[in-house]
Amino acid sequence: MTSLRNNVQLIGRLGNEPDVRTFESGKKMATFSLATNDNYTNAQGEKVEETQWHNIVVWGKKVDVVESYLKKGNEIAMSGKIINRSYEKDGEKKYITEITLNELLMMGGKKD
Repeated sequence: MTSLRNNVQLIGRLGNEPDVRTFESGKKMATFSLATNDNYTNAQGEKVEETQWHNIVVWGKKVDVVESYLKKGNEIAMSGKIINRSYEKDGEKKYITEITLNELLMMGGKKD
């Protein structure tokens, strides 16, 4: 049952090109946004499509895969864990929710 703790599974499309950074230590990180869509019929009988945006963070060797194969608009399936963090900027506390990628399934081809 421990594999069920803090586990998120999503299928969606990249909202932007992955932003890859290499730190002084040589460690690499990539970030991108992922859009997931939900369709339902409201009380008036109208079909409604709702989009949720998720901030995705990738570390280590998976960054090479993301950098080589993913681009804006690609559809992927992924699993990961939710991370909440905060920081202070100009005296105001900011909160961020991100998903750290654990597994990735590309549903398209290599970027052109």
